[in-house]
Amino acid sequence: MGNKPHLSPLNGLGSDSRMRKMISLLKVCFCSKSSKRMPGPGYEDPVLLAAETSFTMSEVEALHQLFKKLSSSIVDDGLIHKEEFQLALFRNRNKKNLFANRIFDLFDVNQNGVIEFGGFVRSLSVFHPNAPSADKIAFAFRLYDLRQTGFIERDELKEMVLALLHESELVLSEDLVEVIVDKTFSEADLKGDGRIDGEEWREFVSKNPSLIKNMTLPYLKDITLAFPSFILSSEVEDSEICT
Repeated sequence: MGNKPHLSPLNGLGSDSRMRKMISLLKVCFCSKSSKRMPGPGYEDPVLLAAETSFTMSEVEALHQLFKKLSSSIVDDGLIHKEEFQLALFRNRNKKNLFANRIFDLFDVNQNGVIEFGGFVRSLSVFHPNAPSADKIAFAFRLYDLRQTGFIERDELKEMVLALLHESELVLSEDLVEVIVDKTFSEADLKGDGRIDGEEWREFVSKNPSLIKNMTLPYLKDITLAFPSFILSSEVEDSEICT
């Protein structure tokens, strides 16, 4: 009998294809020169955002074009609502998806039901190739901590595994899903108390670094290289950012 296939739950973050869809919308934004508009609510100075994240000044400005595109897809109010987020990822504003809901909740840093520009850039920065691994590990932990208790419990892990399998269009038997969850938990729950805390999670990921490989989106680095005309029109040079 052959070995059972090994499936890491975090490999489900291979839903980075959804993130890729959002980034690809940038191409639409740069088909014509951007018109000058007053910044929407939640707008923050790109200079400050570049100083606080892994993005350059030009990249932050490029992300602002993407943000404006997403935030005006249903209601043009300068904020990304959940329906607009769902529409960008699935072309369907009503499709329910646990993974997308969790990403939205984490991007909604003010917990007010919308994503503001500052939160959008700071959250997306976690996926930048230059972002610290510690930030990626912490973000992934929060992704699985569905009830926001500071711990990942077995039923939460199973719920996310099932959601990510569905997102990846993979069909596994209930028995195999249980094997995956049990194996992950037995390796990660070092204290044997039936839950995974932040320290145990960091230790688990340090032994299995491939678990967060999809927490890095390579095309977030130097995204403005695809849009040289935008770089030339940038109003603030990266050299003006204080380090």
